[in-house]
Amino acid sequence: MASFLQSFIDPRKNWFARQHMKAISTRLRHYGLRYDDLYDPYYDLDIKEALNRLPREVVDARNQRLKRAMDLSLKHVYLPEDLQAMQTPFRSYLQEMLALVKRERAEREALGALPIYQRTIP
Repeated sequence: MASFLQSFIDPRKNWFARQHMKAISTRLRHYGLRYDDLYDPYYDLDIKEALNRLPREVVDARNQRLKRAMDLSLKHVYLPEDLQAMQTPFRSYLQEMLALVKRERAEREALGALPIYQRTIP
């Protein structure tokens, strides 16, 4: 059953998944974003922790991409075609660190330790 579901969502095996990935890639290229930029650090504290552990240059580049995307969206324009061609929407910079943070959190929960961070109201 799991292999069937994996083949269903794998873009290399499923035409619909490939079309969906192509549509997402096109939309992200229009604004110069990467897929990892869409993760919200206020929604998930693991993402916030992973972003805190990344190098400052990577986080600054992420913030610049988000600012540029908001500016383009407010102006109702897209990036120029030559810049869109240079974008890499599915190059990940957050997934490895996020997986590490989730593994550490799962290990702490398995050992019965208190969580590193608590959810607070900002």
